[in-house]
Amino acid sequence: MKIVVLSRENEQPGELELSDQVFGLVPRRDILARVTFWQLAKRRSGSHNVKGKSEVHGTTRKFVRQKGSGGARHGSKKAVQFRGGGIVFGPVNRDHGFDLQKKVRKLGLKMALSAKMKEGKLIVIDSLSYDEHVKTKSFLSRFSDVKNALFIGVDRNQNVLNALSNIVGYDYIPQIGANVYDIMRKDKLIISVDAIKNLEERLI
Repeated sequence: MKIVVLSRENEQPGELELSDQVFGLVPRRDILARVTFWQLAKRRSGSHNVKGKSEVHGTTRKFVRQKGSGGARHGSKKAVQFRGGGIVFGPVNRDHGFDLQKKVRKLGLKMALSAKMKEGKLIVIDSLSYDEHVKTKSFLSRFSDVKNALFIGVDRNQNVLNALSNIVGYDYIPQIGANVYDIMRKDKLIISVDAIKNLEERLI
């Protein structure tokens, strides 16, 4: 399949042949959901924690006699039913991540790219590399109708990052960091020719 390539002057210098193995797949919601859930699970810090009966500070001395008090039989004040005692079945530090096959992760990225292509929300431009400072207004002038987009360049370009840093709705990542979650949560996908070629080499 072919797609029009836009230049910095907002012209149409030509077309680019896209690989059907990367941009021509039929998207499956279950694969996209699995990969997205895997990404979000790995992001969780898992640092929530409470103290159990063995961790709270307090004496273990029996504070009421076993019989004759007219009340229940109690031992340590650190028991869960007392104020200041431990918490039973509370959250503890743990890793929320889980394993997902590499071929499923790769397939999910292909389907995310194919979904944007199928919806007509994929924009290809000649380059996203700037050797000098670029103003935000001039950078976004050719994307005036785009309000929510993810830019993918061949590498981390600080000039592009500076141009997009104060605009809500725009993100920029290098092609090595392309992932399903960032692609699917944005309305448009704007990607450079060099980034497409690197992605195709990686995914085919």
